[in-house]
Amino acid sequence: MNLQEGEVLLVDKPYGWTSFDVVNKIRWNLKRALKLKKIKVGHAGTLDPLATGLLIICTGKRTKNVEAYMAEEKTYTGTFLLGKTTPSFDLETPYNSEYPISHITPEQIQKVAGSFIGEQTQVAPVYSAKQIGGKRAYLFAREGKEVQIKSHVITISSFTVKADRFPEIDFEISCSKGTYIRTIAQDFGVQLNSGATLIALRRTRSGQFSVDQAKPVEEWIKSINPNDAQAL
Repeated sequence: MNLQEGEVLLVDKPYGWTSFDVVNKIRWNLKRALKLKKIKVGHAGTLDPLATGLLIICTGKRTKNVEAYMAEEKTYTGTFLLGKTTPSFDLETPYNSEYPISHITPEQIQKVAGSFIGEQTQVAPVYSAKQIGGKRAYLFAREGKEVQIKSHVITISSFTVKADRFPEIDFEISCSKGTYIRTIAQDFGVQLNSGATLIALRRTRSGQFSVDQAKPVEEWIKSINPNDAQAL
């Protein structure tokens, strides 16, 4: 590997880490291993702290390809919980509302999933990293301030669901850049005349790259700093 010149590192992001946590950890270890004061490191597509899976990290000259990697289609697996909602649409915030689910049938669940296929507009969650006037939307949300978030166009090419663990709904979805799976969960619940929360999410593919090719952060750090006991 020529990490200083530029490489693509496929990381299996752990639960609870931000994407920037991963970038910072790898950058720190690269600077230490290469004895550099500065090195370019960036990621190609944010994963929420409560999500796991494929995070593309670029170093050196490969950081020029970040935008191209971000633009590629991505695939996720995960779970919605029907009948409950949170302000953030996931488990970052506590449940605040409950809704009936006894009227929901397996046929309705499949029909609603099918309705998401194709091009549509979506609004990012207020608890998101979306930039609003140079400030992250989640900062406004945590301060209890209302913000207007513009809708954007997304495309969903496939969306399959399994309801055998009802009220938990397992899914796999392939979608374009900028798709918020938390918003899909919210909208899914609304279309069933109920509510839903995203309780698990894992990115399994981004463009040509698969999570099966990825390694945990610890393994990458050992590759970068094999003889440094303080590397982790």
